[in-house]
Amino acid sequence: MRHIHRLVALALFGGTVALVPVPAKAGGYCTELILSCEDGRDYPFCPIAVSDAGEIATGHLVLSRRRGVHMRLVPMGVGYRYIGPGVFFDGVRDQAILYFGKHMPLACTVVRG
Repeated sequence: MRHIHRLVALALFGGTVALVPVPAKAGGYCTELILSCEDGRDYPFCPIAVSDAGEIATGHLVLSRRRGVHMRLVPMGVGYRYIGPGVFFDGVRDQAILYFGKHMPLACTVVRG
């Protein structure tokens, strides 16, 4: 809870971190961005902090009703990569590959909710 107050203070007082309002939907999960994958499942990606350039710096990837992981952006030359404990995804624009482990790729499309 303390780090949330620190992020809000940074956003209000000219720091480099800005918060994005995330709409709550049924079930309590945000649906601003969704990874819609070929396994037939949707994985909401909830932005937590956004850079001055508008890139999502950190977020929360919802994997199931009671399980999710904190993800952070890793700078790439082309495209993007978000990593978290045991899971990561790479992509360019609206196409992404979600990895549950190093050798388990899953093709996804990024959809705005």
